[in-house]
Amino acid sequence: MTEAILAFFAGLLIGSFLNVCIYRLPRDLSVVGPRSFCPACEKTIAWYDNIPLASFVFLRGRCRYCQAPIPVRYPLVELATGLLFSWCVFSRGASLPALKLCVLSAILVTLVASDIEERILPDEFTLGGVLAGFAFAWAAPLSPALSLLLAPSVRDARLLSLIEAALGAGVTAGAIWLVAKIYFLLRRREGMGFGDVKMVAMIGAFLGLQGALLALIVSSLAGGVGGLIFILVTGKQASTYQLPFGAFLGVSTFVIAVFGDSLLRWYGALAQ
Repeated sequence: MTEAILAFFAGLLIGSFLNVCIYRLPRDLSVVGPRSFCPACEKTIAWYDNIPLASFVFLRGRCRYCQAPIPVRYPLVELATGLLFSWCVFSRGASLPALKLCVLSAILVTLVASDIEERILPDEFTLGGVLAGFAFAWAAPLSPALSLLLAPSVRDARLLSLIEAALGAGVTAGAIWLVAKIYFLLRRREGMGFGDVKMVAMIGAFLGLQGALLALIVSSLAGGVGGLIFILVTGKQASTYQLPFGAFLGVSTFVIAVFGDSLLRWYGALAQ
């Protein structure tokens, strides 16, 4: 429990940095400098006004200098990252798999928030996430599935894991890219951005082919139902509304990363 509590506070700090990335990367600003500033009045934010969660509450959600409202996204990202980190460590202990899941969680929180707010999925987290996924595939090997069929003579668990991650990234991203191209040829407009393709590649690198396919299925169902409900409630045009698919994909990916094995066992039991 102590480790999970420490992970929560570490997540709050990471979440604060993720907020910087969410705001600055779509605007091509450095995430290193200058120090945090108010987007409305551009005053530098003092350290005591930049404490995760606490400062938002103390300032009542407004800038100390110009009283401009602070977007609720800031505390939500911090809280979500803290809770996810805590759950990762609580469910897996202080281990390498827990670290892997924490890194994936941080990437997903950033991509979900960026897609909802800006309809942008930054390359720093999609393509950078692909590299991180391959690194973790070596350090914390994935369970081999299709890689055993394609490379039956390979016995090294780390190499099999890298093959599994490559299959997850390449096959799923390639399939999504093909669907997007076919849609464009038929409708003459984009139905899915290339950022989604790169995000799927990142998910495949972390989860392997089986996990990435499950995440795609769940996110497609959730996105279809959620998008339809949103369009009906708001009255937006279905032909022009841009669904933040990355947000649905991010949430679904975390669910599969945490509960995927249990879901597969449950489905196997039902199928028998």
